Amino acid sequence: MKFKHILLFILAATVLVGCNAPKGELVGRNKRATKFKEAHPYGMVFIHKGHFMMGNNKQSAVFDEPDNQMMSTVDAFWMDETEITNNEYKQFVDWVRDSIAYDMLIQSSEENAEIYAKPLIKSADAELDTDTANGKRNFKINWKKKIPWNKYIPQGEQVDAGEYADEDEFSPAIASLFYENTGQINVNRFQYRYSWLNYDELSKIGNRFDVATGAYPPGASVHVDVAWVDDDHVIHVETVERELTSPKDLETHMIIGVYPDTLVWERDFENSHNEPEMFKYFGHPGFNDYPVVGVTWEQADAFCHWRTDFFANNSGQNAQPYRLPNEAEWEFAARGGRKFATYPWGGNYVRNEKGCYLANFKPYHGGYEPDGAVKTWAVAQYRPNDFGLFDMAGNVAEWTCSQFINSSSVYVHDLNPTFIYRARRSDPEVLKRKVIRGGSWKDISYYLQCGSRTYEYQYEARSYIGFRCVRSIVGDKHK
Repeated sequence: MKFKHILLFILAATVLVGCNAPKGELVGRNKRATKFKEAHPYGMVFIHKGHFMMGNNKQSAVFDEPDNQMMSTVDAFWMDETEITNNEYKQFVDWVRDSIAYDMLIQSSEENAEIYAKPLIKSADAELDTDTANGKRNFKINWKKKIPWNKYIPQGEQVDAGEYADEDEFSPAIASLFYENTGQINVNRFQYRYSWLNYDELSKIGNRFDVATGAYPPGASVHVDVAWVDDDHVIHVETVERELTSPKDLETHMIIGVYPDTLVWERDFENSHNEPEMFKYFGHPGFNDYPVVGVTWEQADAFCHWRTDFFANNSGQNAQPYRLPNEAEWEFAARGGRKFATYPWGGNYVRNEKGCYLANFKPYHGGYEPDGAVKTWAVAQYRPNDFGLFDMAGNVAEWTCSQFINSSSVYVHDLNPTFIYRARRSDPEVLKRKVIRGGSWKDISYYLQCGSRTYEYQYEARSYIGFRCVRSIVGDKHK
């Protein structure tokens, strides 16, 4: 009996030592496994893991059902310190434009192929497959060779791509990128092709892989989207059913136009003079640091995919992919470590002690200007929250990856809670609603609260919705 008591005492002491160990150290664990630290991604803020009370602090002003609160825990992640700006999104648009132009030049002649392409396999008899309709290449684009946008422009004249006087002023190989007889570039041709494996289909009970047989069950099938472009450059997307025999059958293909819908400034506000933004908001350098708008959820998702590939190809790092935040991550980040904060700055009011507004929103009916801005404003004009994140309230609302359902706390788990569903083209409209957070320049203060949530359809673009990216962290340490 005495030996038993001594053993219990030793076990209890061991537990106490473990609980009181210095932060960051492990007891009885090989420390070599914890040496890896992920490099700090440019322009992102590290959000440590933690728990918080998720949900609105006040009764919903929009929906009949109450916003039930729930204690939730989220893993550590990286988040963009500001919303994606016009200047940042232009890098995506320009990359898509240029890659299409390079493909057209490479396909136009063998001479151009030698100039603008590099075979992936270095061999004397290696041949270029210039058919890029499936979005895959057996060559690398030689980005160092400049596209001859101004091949026929007289020397000394400064003309930007898309502002040519007539079609004789640009290379014939890329002539179809421009509107006929105008010389104006056709932004509807800026189409990004990408694919992913639809694990939602694989998670169905009837599609569970049988390790005993080494195969999927007989009759297992998946529904995925396939996309193609017709001769008039119109994108078509169709949901097809496939027999499930290998992970490749889960592959979903998407083609998406990436240029923002600049007409949202007219469409969202009838009988309102917003032509200056419609014509200049995305293209003029004066708006470079303003948050990009007119971007659908599908375009934001495509941007994340491109950013992941662009980072991997240029850094050589095997990092987690960029993606849109789920609404639990977004709310946790917005609260800035203050578990019961009403607004990202921590207080219960939208003004500070000097009476200055703390975000860009609509303070009262017909009054947009008292906070310093009438519409959108350049990012980071107000103080960040305690995590160092700017504009988590106001300026523009933000897309999340979460599916919108009322009273989501009833359905989601308390660990990294979210309800994610990538809607297929054939799905009903209710499955295409995505959660948006943060409120915007045209919203009242209710939508600025950390816990407030509403939705928009994933194919809709608005003049008051933008986005920012997150990236899950490898482990939970960073440099």
